[in-house]
Amino acid sequence: METGSPEETGTPGEELTWRGLQPALVRVRRLLVVVWMAGLALATGLLLGLLVGPAWAAFALLPLASAAWCWRLLERNWRSWRYAERADDLLICRGVLWREETVVPYGRMQLVEVTSGPIERRFGLATVQLHTAAAATDATIPGLDPAEAERLRDRLSELGEARSAGL
Repeated sequence: METGSPEETGTPGEELTWRGLQPALVRVRRLLVVVWMAGLALATGLLLGLLVGPAWAAFALLPLASAAWCWRLLERNWRSWRYAERADDLLICRGVLWREETVVPYGRMQLVEVTSGPIERRFGLATVQLHTAAAATDATIPGLDPAEAERLRDRLSELGEARSAGL
């Protein structure tokens, strides 16, 4: 957890507690990159080796080089994700080259979902997805501990009901 300065939050005098994602998310994404790129390298090597010639099979190294490059980028992307709960809204920040900050007001939330696929469950992860009236503001927070995802879902649902009751 890291704490943002008031300059980061845009609200003078308000300290935020930023929360990051679970490190297991990087392992899951790296596993998927290795599986997909190894399969692609094998298929490329076999097809080019059999159809064109053994020298062309060297192009199978391209997916492996791309996997090595993605290996490093995945950690940078994981580090860029963070979220913070404020009094009236939820902030979600992400992005390495292009920073994106999503602000979801509690009163605008219509549905908060917690999902976890088989690979996510194996690594102890869950995803929280927020749905609002405007499709452009739907937000997702991947790579959370399931207990934290459920806590966040319950808190956001409770705050969403409280804020929308006044409308």
